[in-house]
Amino acid sequence: MTTETSRSAARLGARGRLILITLCGATFMTGLDYSIITVALPEIGRDLGFSGASALQWVATSCLLPTAALMPLFGRASDMVGRRRLFMTGVAGFTLMSLAAALAPSPATLVAARAGQGVAAAMIGPTALALMTSAFPEGPRRTRALGVNGALLSLGFVVGTIGGGLITSGLNWRWTMLLLASIGSLVLLGALTVVRETAGRSRTGLDVPGAILASGGLFALVYGISTGGDAGWGSLTTLTTLLAAAVLLGSFLAVEARHAAPLVPPRLLRRATVKWGMSVGLVTFGMCGGATLLLSIYMQDVLGYSPLRTGLGFLGEGLAALAGGTLAARLINARGTAATIATGLTVQAAGTAAMAALPVHGGLAVLLATSATMGFGHVLTVVAAITAITSGLGRDDQGVAGSLAQMPTFVGAIGVAGLTAIAAARTEALAPATTEVRAALGGLHAAFLAAGAVALLGAVAGGVLLRRAGAVPAGAPSTGEPAERSPATRPAAGQ
Repeated sequence: MTTETSRSAARLGARGRLILITLCGATFMTGLDYSIITVALPEIGRDLGFSGASALQWVATSCLLPTAALMPLFGRASDMVGRRRLFMTGVAGFTLMSLAAALAPSPATLVAARAGQGVAAAMIGPTALALMTSAFPEGPRRTRALGVNGALLSLGFVVGTIGGGLITSGLNWRWTMLLLASIGSLVLLGALTVVRETAGRSRTGLDVPGAILASGGLFALVYGISTGGDAGWGSLTTLTTLLAAAVLLGSFLAVEARHAAPLVPPRLLRRATVKWGMSVGLVTFGMCGGATLLLSIYMQDVLGYSPLRTGLGFLGEGLAALAGGTLAARLINARGTAATIATGLTVQAAGTAAMAALPVHGGLAVLLATSATMGFGHVLTVVAAITAITSGLGRDDQGVAGSLAQMPTFVGAIGVAGLTAIAAARTEALAPATTEVRAALGGLHAAFLAAGAVALLGAVAGGVLLRRAGAVPAGAPSTGEPAERSPATRPAAGQ
């Protein structure tokens, strides 16, 4: 395939661009939500009278938990009731809950509204991805669309940190929620006008036992990881929660193997491209998310940056994410998903490990260069991993595949917890022999090196395993498992 032919095949067309803007707008909105509220937390606490930091953290956690817990359920539900319908329900719900959060008069009302945003985000995540893979056929067009989507997901975080600082400094925290409601209204308008329903729906009933076990298990897992640092990893509460997660998720896998219409078909989990793609996603999200959190600590606790200046410190990572999303499609089409994953994680590893050179004073150039390198490699990896997970599947599995592709985003909190624990342990070891700031910096350096090592291992293992799985360039015919399509479909309404 010549360069000109490849570019022609990747062109989206006017309608395709409008569809992509709508679906990526939803992705950007949910990514923006997680970071923009974090910057505003101190002001929220003062304005609404939260009792303390442990209560205030529920403003963020109450949104995260239902999103992680309900995503597999809504992924399968979208295959049954229609992806466009569930997507629009999610966007409308997110918009209304954002308005409710903006008007919240008390902590309880705000936390409830944030939980509602989390439920809506669980509808949006898998359906947006499934609508995207259905709208753009497997090959260069889909890969390009996924590249833009991956870039905007990462950019949403950066814009959130900068925008959150600007809004809370110039106006107040309620405007952050009004901004989300405004974006949601535009996305809903786009969904009404340009996004079409997919061609078929599954006739199978909902796997209620699987839905209960999966939701409960994921809720317990993410809750245990999110609160383990504060409660103590050896505390009874944390150990009990993580044990419950293991039991529930183990039971879920056992039930799915015997259910006639499972929530997540075991055949999908057995597909090498799915299981290794999810594993790669877990590595890249865990290590990049953890390193990004530690960079925020470095800028504020070591360099003494304000929240706004800290947000601006991530500008290099955001711009690199855009570049990575733009180049990911070309790299995948030229070299395949396995090679792109190996390249992306290697670049991410190099950028993260180089953060061990961050100094105690100054060092802005090193900060921007290393975070940009990490962000560039991260987006390459994310796009390639999602491409691997969603390729070669029939229409009936795209909703579930969308939820599986999104799961590493949330379960990646394991990496955040692990790196934070490494930093804390190293800081404690150094504390008796040096100043508090230098001990903290030493702990951060140790965590950055660990994150780089894990990413490098992921690059080697992920590249090899996906290459063995038959992952091929997105523009080439698949030589792996054939696309699966269930005969149990009927035309969607209006088709």
